[in-house]
Amino acid sequence: MPKGYIIAHITVRDPEGYREYVEKDTPILEGLGGKFIVRGGQSEHVEGAIQDRHVIIEFPSYEAAIDAYHNPAYQKVADIRRRTADSVVVVVKGHI
Repeated sequence: MPKGYIIAHITVRDPEGYREYVEKDTPILEGLGGKFIVRGGQSEHVEGAIQDRHVIIEFPSYEAAIDAYHNPAYQKVADIRRRTADSVVVVVKGHI
């Protein structure tokens, strides 16, 4: 079964507030089967419009990734991210 991925591109506007999001979202998403593959780190913008920070979370399946994103506990915490950062988030079905 192909894995699923939540991929987020984020520009943090309020670092202190965003830190609270990271502290709270990590145990929720890991508890739902997520494994953080990329979380920030060095990057080079080579083409197109993009945010500053990049996150990739792997899940056992596409359905698990969709369910994790829509999970009520995660959505409550996601409101912190929405208040403290600009972000683009997609859920992708892997084909490798």
